[in-house]
Amino acid sequence: MNQDWEDRTTAAWATFDEYPEERAADFRAVIDALVAELPDGSPLGPFERACAWDSTGHSDRAVPLYQEALARGLSGYKGRRAKIQLSSSLRNIGRAEEGVKLLTPELDGPSDELDDAVRGCLALCLSSLGRDREGLSLVLGALAPHLPRYQRSMANYARALVEPAD
Repeated sequence: MNQDWEDRTTAAWATFDEYPEERAADFRAVIDALVAELPDGSPLGPFERACAWDSTGHSDRAVPLYQEALARGLSGYKGRRAKIQLSSSLRNIGRAEEGVKLLTPELDGPSDELDDAVRGCLALCLSSLGRDREGLSLVLGALAPHLPRYQRSMANYARALVEPAD
């Protein structure tokens, strides 16, 4: 879509906190109005609608919309966001294994500012499956580069959680 639409969508999301829970439908209506401007078949429509449902506490309604956006070819940064958010929603509705399958390939994908979000969400999915050591390893590995000291030690501890002992 054009930059004007993107700017208006960003502006709408900037007002999200102004909508209390009892006005969640009003916020979704704002997003629906923006989506109505998109051409038929645009992957941005189901993505934005999924985000709105997800952000207003309805992971169950968001899942099929994220899936539709990805099936329509949503890629790049927003595609990666969709995978992260879909994985989180899948976990929230008791389908964490699907979240793990969706996010695991992202660990080897091109790096960007969403890397830590991938690891954090994947860690939650793994924890929901009783795989806490793997999840903790991911979180510690994501945290290590941000520490003012102990980066090497923390990264080594993260690896030790999942590597077999000698």
